[in-house]
Formats: sequence, C-alpha cells, structure tokens
Amino acid sequence: MILLTGGSGQLSTLVAEGAKDAGLDIRIGTRSANETDRSRRRVDFDDPQTLRFSDIGTLFMISAGYAEDDVVIRRHDAAIAAAVRDGVRHVVYTSLSGTGDHLAFSLAHRWTENRLKDSGLAWTILRNGLYAELIGALATPVDGVIRAPFGTGRMSPVARRDLADAAVTVLKDPPAHAGRVYELSGADAWSVADLADALGVTYRPSSLEEARASLNGAPLEPFQPPMLMSIYSSAAAGFLQASHTDLSALISAKPRPTLPIALEAARAAK
Repeated sequence: MILLTGGSGQLSTLVAEGAKDAGLDIRIGTRSANETDRSRRRVDFDDPQTLRFSDIGTLFMISAGYAEDDVVIRRHDAAIAAAVRDGVRHVVYTSLSGTGDHLAFSLAHRWTENRLKDSGLAWTILRNGLYAELIGALATPVDGVIRAPFGTGRMSPVARRDLADAAVTVLKDPPAHAGRVYELSGADAWSVADLADALGVTYRPSSLEEARASLNGAPLEPFQPPMLMSIYSSAAAGFLQASHTDLSALISAKPRPTLPIALEAARAAK
C-alpha cells in the first residue's frame, strides 16, 4: 500500500488522482481526514500518534513546509523515524530542485535528503522545481504593470501536472528508482519580461527594498516574506534557470510548455 502525506495540497491531489487512475493501492494522509472514508487517514506530522505506517509499503512524503526550518526538520525527522520503526520499504520525498539552493526554504529540504540517505530505508528523491503556476501568481500585473522584482533572469519553472505524472511513474515501481535523485525543473526557460510581453502589459520591476516594504501588513506568517524575497532575488541573479531536467526520463509525453501555464495563472490571480 502507498500512503501519500499532505493530501489536501494541489500537487498531492494530482498525484493521488494519477495513482488511482493507474490502479495503485493508495491512501491519502491529511490532518483532518474523515475516518469514515477508507481512502483517507489522519496523518499529522505534529502528532506522533498518527504516524503509524506498519501497513505501508511506500511512503510518498510531501514536504511539510510552510513553517520555520526547525519545525519542518522536526516534522520530517518524526515521519522518517516512524517509517524506519514500522518497516516501510521505500520513501519517495518531494524535495527542491538544485536551482533552489539559494532559496530561503532550501535548508530543510537538503537536511531531509541527508536524513533519508542515512536512514537505511530505500528512497527516491524528486527535486521539484518551482511551479510555473506560482511564478505566474507572483507576477500578476496591477493596473497593467508587473512590479514584482524578478529582474531579467531566465527561470525554468515546471508544470505542477508534470511533477504529478513523474511521481506516479516512480510509484508504479519504486524499486526501479531506488537511490535516485531526479532533478525536475521545467524544460524551457523564460523571464518575467517574456511573461509581460505575452500578457501585453508593462514590466517595471520594483527594487527588492520596495517589494519587502510592500509585504508589511500583508496577511503572511513571519517566515513567509523571506521566502518570497528569496524567490525574487534568486531569479534576478539568474539562479533559477536549470541546466538540465530529468522530466523526460519519468513522463511519457513531452514536458508541458510553462509560459502559457504561468500566463493563465497570472490572469486568474487578477
């Protein structure tokens, strides 16, 4: 049996759908699972009593991010320790692409990769790039102008659905992918200036200082502004363009073009 954690997220929803379509025996783990639904179970990384994996062969572990590094590390450590204790055969972990090493949320991902490698479990690491949908949402124009400070650097974001398809490929035969680290950035690269041209709007990026000031008073957790700012600064410095991607090794179709996906997300976020 496969257990997928973080089952309420957008990526996990796509993975679950793909796994079910492929006829895989999968259960969805969420913090608020309805115990009458046998396809779901309660899995809360902050509650050790819910980390019971004795009937699980493969744990598909989606990062428990959106918290400070020490919290994320504690959560991931608890899940991996439970997997070792309960005899899980294989852990598939959704990490962050190598292009993301300068992002403020990379540390917990790299720690978790090392923890898995030292765990004695069979493992596969999916180093997912930033979602094209996210970049589009962050670059939404206001009054016909994109002001997000992405600079002129080109990026290689990836379609969320391609990441889900890649994950399902691994879940179909985990032993065939044991010990592998897959870099899963997008296959094409573009800048926010390209996105602005496609939208027919002006790109006039603010300074990082102006962007940070604009986040004051926004409904964000304290750790979130540094995350957003690191995306802007890494893009502007040219660190978010990938030199290669392993997508084609895991999905049967050609990777989806990501500029149209970002375009759609930017329009939807207006």
